[in-house]
Amino acid sequence: MSLRGRLAPSPTGVLHLGNARSFLLAWLDVRARGGSLLLRIEDLDGPRVKRGADQAAIEDLRWLGLDWDEGPVYQRPRLPAYQAALQELAGRGLAYPCCCSRKDVERAASAPHAGDEGPVYPGTCRGRWPDAAAARDETGRDPCWRFAVPAAEELEVPDRFTGARRWRVAEELGDFVIWKRDGEPAYQLAVVVDDSAQGVTEVLRGDDLLPSAARQTLLYRALGAPPPSFAHLPLVVGPDGRRLAKRHGDTTLRSFREGGTDPAELCGWLAALSGLAPSGSRRLPADLVSGFRLDRVAAAPAVWSGPGR
Repeated sequence: MSLRGRLAPSPTGVLHLGNARSFLLAWLDVRARGGSLLLRIEDLDGPRVKRGADQAAIEDLRWLGLDWDEGPVYQRPRLPAYQAALQELAGRGLAYPCCCSRKDVERAASAPHAGDEGPVYPGTCRGRWPDAAAARDETGRDPCWRFAVPAAEELEVPDRFTGARRWRVAEELGDFVIWKRDGEPAYQLAVVVDDSAQGVTEVLRGDDLLPSAARQTLLYRALGAPPPSFAHLPLVVGPDGRRLAKRHGDTTLRSFREGGTDPAELCGWLAALSGLAPSGSRRLPADLVSGFRLDRVAAAPAVWSGPGR
């Protein structure tokens, strides 16, 4: 199978430096090895999707100097594919309807600390109803659907950057949502169905999504598809060590573009933050392809202190 990566912005807002660095490194990782790239617009986040944000993201990526071989492909027209996957999992007893609210989960969880998807779900609704209609009739609530995580299993997920990670899936992840109560697939299911159908073999993203790699590996296995090769890199943080956000100033690509920043200057900043070029370098993505290797990327979080610093 040939190498194939993807750039997958979500049109819920404008792209910022953290997004740009992830997309740049994902692009370099595939281009340096002679692979192809797909542009996928992940537009399944309901009311958070903003009109025109998809085109703005495309313009930002092109301005930065990134290209792709196919796309853009949108998720919303693919709802039947996600529904078919849900039906398959539910039919095999691997997914079940859940009517618990967030407060219900917080009250029932033995470990109430929040992870990337909130407290670990204790399995309250597992095996309670045969289908969504029965759950709705009894509770008066529209259910979501959760994947039934195998009990007492350790899962090893290889990673080209962090190294393999072992997960006690029931204890650390719990049964997770794959279909939301608003009738849309959750991120975990949608990306597994898409990456499998679209031939994606390489996924590079921030290490905040490490738990998602474990969840998605379970879904790949359940749906009979091989998982992609994962690489999870440290995020861009501010001088305070916290994830880059509005408190660190306006770091959107739109603000740099409108402020007259040259894309070679911005790309050079990102390369320097990643340990790929000296500070103050001017580089376009194409300038960085030759000699790029993932093991050259700095293992520490990339600290953004402002332009040229």
